Amino acid sequence: MPTSTVPAGEPSAVTVRAGDGLPGDIAERLVEIFGRHLAASGGGMAFSVHRAGQPLLQLHGGQAAPGRPWTADTMAVLFSGTKGLTATLTALLIGRGQLDPEAPVAQYWPEFAAAGKEQVRIHHLLDHTVGLPYVDPDPATDAERLDNHLMAERLAAQPTLWEPGTKVAYHALTYGYLLAEVLRRVSGSGVGELLRTELAEPFGLDVHLGLPESEEARVAPVFRAAGYRISTYLQDDPERRAIVDRMYGSSLTAENPPFNTRAHHAAELAAGGGIGTADAMAKLYSLLIAADEPLLPADTLARATRTWSQGTDTINDRPVRFGLGYELDDPIGTYGPVRPAFGHTGAGGGLHGAWPEQDLAFSFLPNEMQSEDVDRRVKDLLEVLAEVA
Repeated sequence: MPTSTVPAGEPSAVTVRAGDGLPGDIAERLVEIFGRHLAASGGGMAFSVHRAGQPLLQLHGGQAAPGRPWTADTMAVLFSGTKGLTATLTALLIGRGQLDPEAPVAQYWPEFAAAGKEQVRIHHLLDHTVGLPYVDPDPATDAERLDNHLMAERLAAQPTLWEPGTKVAYHALTYGYLLAEVLRRVSGSGVGELLRTELAEPFGLDVHLGLPESEEARVAPVFRAAGYRISTYLQDDPERRAIVDRMYGSSLTAENPPFNTRAHHAAELAAGGGIGTADAMAKLYSLLIAADEPLLPADTLARATRTWSQGTDTINDRPVRFGLGYELDDPIGTYGPVRPAFGHTGAGGGLHGAWPEQDLAFSFLPNEMQSEDVDRRVKDLLEVLAEVA
């Protein structure tokens, strides 16, 4: 697989590894688009495309940190791209018959039946319709926020804000606390161990939930672009904005971002604490849709990627569509112009997913966070990649 370094504006350059099967003109345009966005960035980024478990195109460039270039093995926090990992672990257990998405949560986690939640189903946790978008009481410290067991205990004691299944709203952090506890109850293992033993080690994926300290030097610190905002579809609604503030806490907006701390990297936050490379994420989604020896049985993947909820997010006003933990292609083209598509985005612009009918999987991973309503980076890349399809 040839490797080259292409100038892409100062002071960055794009390192390109191109495999067989990607038309040369499309590869050249992807490199140009990637380089143009990289030149406008203060940081670094990577974009990887896989087919049949093998890389078609791997791009990276810019600065992982001041004075440290982004290399092929640079990792970054995946933010909510982590939810795709958690969804895949859940699907593995469903495929083995250990977990039923139609069963009550309390069947596996009896304490969850408190406050009238006896009939809440596993799929309500996965499709963002359960009505538990924040923890009450709010975590008082970062240590509490990073404590999966403590947050799960609080959620188990809470009533839901609405009848589960009747409204859809993105559960930014609580998705992780809820699913980590279910996975632990079903498998007997923490979510970080499950990721390591079920996905990372067997398939050679450079992804982590609970990053070993020995790997810290490979992580690119994440930073916010000027004017970075969250929930950009929500306008002038103080009541719902207050819910958004409770939902995220200071996880994305604090002056000293917690997501760059060793404590955050070591935690096993199943909604937003994953750390990995773009290439690992593209490979994961390629393995999910592989025609030969896919990671999941075909019927399990089909069940996980059919529509379980959709509509306008009742808190954020954003059009959404969810499977069993995966995001699905939506009316605003989050996954480009190709349908069907599934995967998961991450705060600030990361996106990881697949176009199954085209046997194409992709991952875009930056360390500069841009607001969703102004970020064109991965949109521009997917528009060109769609010509391959």
